[in-house]
Amino acid sequence: MNISKVICFVLTVIFIVPAGFAFETDQFSLSDEPLADIGDEVSDYAAENIKKAATKLNKKIEKCLEENNCRKLAYLQSEDAVALEVFRSLGSGFIPFTKAGTFVEKHKFNNEPARFRSKYSDSIYWSVPTNYLTLSPTVKMYGSEFGTDKIAHFFQQGYDYYKIYRKYLLKGVTEKAAETQAVKWGKRTESTYFGKLVSGVYSNADLYSNFVGLRFYQGLTRSVRIGDTVRPATLRLKDGRWEFIGDLRNDLIRPFISDHLNEAWNSSLYIPGLRSSVRKAVRTKDCAAWLKRFPLLTKKDFDKRTSDVRLWHGEDYGFKKSDKFVTIGNTCFQK
Repeated sequence: MNISKVICFVLTVIFIVPAGFAFETDQFSLSDEPLADIGDEVSDYAAENIKKAATKLNKKIEKCLEENNCRKLAYLQSEDAVALEVFRSLGSGFIPFTKAGTFVEKHKFNNEPARFRSKYSDSIYWSVPTNYLTLSPTVKMYGSEFGTDKIAHFFQQGYDYYKIYRKYLLKGVTEKAAETQAVKWGKRTESTYFGKLVSGVYSNADLYSNFVGLRFYQGLTRSVRIGDTVRPATLRLKDGRWEFIGDLRNDLIRPFISDHLNEAWNSSLYIPGLRSSVRKAVRTKDCAAWLKRFPLLTKKDFDKRTSDVRLWHGEDYGFKKSDKFVTIGNTCFQK
């Protein structure tokens, strides 16, 4: 790298990266060693923090009950109070950093390797140093691999979705219409300061994570339907206090984890120029590893898997279609 390129890189890092909030990830680059599955440990961490949030609320309720005419009681016993306290425990932090995201990136898990981050020269973002500088490592949860940035989207932007959803419910619209407004907001932000405008990447996987984050916050105090099953509520109000119900390890986060979070399976939209460099990187650096890992899958099989993530159990989470996707199917099977 010559001196002019070094200067350009440094100036880009100084002036552009702090202005943007987008963190990217790279699931096209596969780790040489299989990743350990950290799903249960992350679920346990989330459950522990929700318990702390419930304990805080219950202490406030106890104090409120000791007062005469406590005006805060109705709020403390509401689903909005629960959602806010859980957000403070897991999703708060300066965008795009969150407490849960930091845990997943820094915690020493029982089994290793728990994280994988490709080398700069091997990354799909070799032509965009700022994207690589903010590259989130890949982790594996309940069989699906995805970037740690999706944890932040789940707990942080998922709560933003929840607030928008609640605001529109108070306006008298239906639950579906309120959710649609939240999804619209997500698509706008992904086109601007959370994605395309900053990094040149419009991530459908980010939108999925936002949407199931909304479902997580909805499901804190009531059951939610996921496909053909019903996920039970996490907390319930009993004798005026919040208490846990259900299987915390299996019901808390696991129902929302899928290949929708993986940006190699759930295709992103790249701006011109970046798209061609990503395709070149995948073709020259990643295809061999993918075909080795999935030797029995045909082009048709790969295409089906990337097509299957456009909806989640029949629900529209905001997936944006395109004929310009970079996929394993349309990149690794060309002569």
